Amino acid sequence: MHDASDLGVVAASAVGLRARGWGWRHSGRKAWALRGVDLDVAPGERVLLLGPSGAGKSTLLAAAAGLLDDGAGEAEGALEVDGLDARAARTAPGVPGTSRTGLLLQDPDAQTVLARCGDDVAFGLENHGLPAELIWPRVDEAMTLVGFPYGRAHATSALSGGERQRLALAGVVAMRPGLLLLDEPTAMVDPDGARLLVESVAGVVGLSPHARSLSSTVIVVEHRVEQWLDVVNRVVVLEAGGGVIADGPALDVLADQGPELFRLGVWVPRRFRARAAGAAGTGAVARMTGAVGAVGAAGTAGAAGEAKTGGAVTSDDAARASRATARTPVLSARDLAVRRGRLAPVLTGVDVDVVPGEVLFLTGVNGSGKSTLALALAGLTAPVGGELTAMPELAGAAGPHPVRWRARDLVTRIGTVFQEPQHQFVAGSVEAELAVGPHQARVDAADAARRCAEVLGRLRLGALALANPFTLSGGEQRRLSVATALVTRPGVLVLDEPTFGQDAVTWAVLVDLLRELLETGTAIVCATHDRDLVETFVDEGRGRELRVGEGTVQPVSSGIATVATT
Repeated sequence: MHDASDLGVVAASAVGLRARGWGWRHSGRKAWALRGVDLDVAPGERVLLLGPSGAGKSTLLAAAAGLLDDGAGEAEGALEVDGLDARAARTAPGVPGTSRTGLLLQDPDAQTVLARCGDDVAFGLENHGLPAELIWPRVDEAMTLVGFPYGRAHATSALSGGERQRLALAGVVAMRPGLLLLDEPTAMVDPDGARLLVESVAGVVGLSPHARSLSSTVIVVEHRVEQWLDVVNRVVVLEAGGGVIADGPALDVLADQGPELFRLGVWVPRRFRARAAGAAGTGAVARMTGAVGAVGAAGTAGAAGEAKTGGAVTSDDAARASRATARTPVLSARDLAVRRGRLAPVLTGVDVDVVPGEVLFLTGVNGSGKSTLALALAGLTAPVGGELTAMPELAGAAGPHPVRWRARDLVTRIGTVFQEPQHQFVAGSVEAELAVGPHQARVDAADAARRCAEVLGRLRLGALALANPFTLSGGEQRRLSVATALVTRPGVLVLDEPTFGQDAVTWAVLVDLLRELLETGTAIVCATHDRDLVETFVDEGRGRELRVGEGTVQPVSSGIATVATT
């Protein structure tokens, strides 16, 4: 590859964005995702777009990229990119081998197309008909700009999540977009990968020692703000269903309106939210030393003597609570080995117990095997070595091996929330999606309806009951995926990145729900990069952390349950 100092000018001119009274309503919805948006982004500006979960941030980016058409919903007002209607700008003729917009999504896996890294970066250029002799210098150039550590022939299957995101960024950069749109690009990436991705973006737009770089305008959506403050020079804040409620130089907006924005759910850095502590709601309030969330009314729903996660306390709840007090494992893995597909095992010799009333956190870098181990503990993939055993109090008549259970047996014993929420949606509305699990478990219809209504309210999804799950924001989809697991009241809950896409308020609502589940004796396994979530429960004595990597698991914080590793 070329050295960065050899790179030529790599971008067409930056382009601006203009919105006048613009709004969007998803097909089948009564409420507008956005309405009355008035916004001017000048060429070359670097904007951080903020707002609570469901405020329409991703919708605005998708619209700017020209990806929203009449069949998907209804638009009003005007949205222009480079002086053209945003949808027309996507296909209008321009400088050959360039694009007006380039969109980077939050899910690294969803953006990997081909088997070799170089081919993946070249994919867009080939689709635009760029001559072959121009493609490969452009590919090398883009991979260098984003600091990608491997060459063209490296296998995409061997990349970590953070490396996949930098590869996807290279693919976008190779098209030399005039408007670079980043939709929560670090949400699914470990902390080191997130830092490297932010540094890559800084290098791409010229905020690095490499003077020759893209001249793109940048709009980035992120819930975690601090890591982007050295990259952006402006903050714009959206309100749910409305328009712009704050706009100006990044540090000025945060300094002047930080406490109020934090109250609304924006992840304002700690140094800008000092006055917000006194404004917290009466529900459980997350750690003030980390990601703090004022819960508000949703965090206190439910009456005394009731389990807030789904109706009256049952004999099963009482039994689980008793086992949680005794710290008797309900799942035990011994000498467990797990793998992805037919590849070699990613983890071997894992000995771990899953205990009622405790969260077992699986942490580690992207690609270390957290999700693979979580799926095995959930009974969804068969171990390639060792054994996973369910104790009789969890297994009942289903037998000791979860991987052999029928779907109906599994859904009421071990509930699973996948890393990509949309992969588990099967129904056409939120309320129908929630009803799938109880129906499969043969729950009485009245009881199922009561459970679903309770969980919808707690997770702030009540107004979206009739909405198609695929039209929800990323954060709303994540809460729905958690809700689908909660309504079947499983004895074990396996969560993969349960807090991604959440604002400060909905994050704290989820924390409250997890606390309540632990109090009723549910055992929780959680694969996550969210250090605030881990530290909250470990500090409370309700969590235990296992760091996954290099083929083994390593206990980071000890609990009452025994943990053994290779």
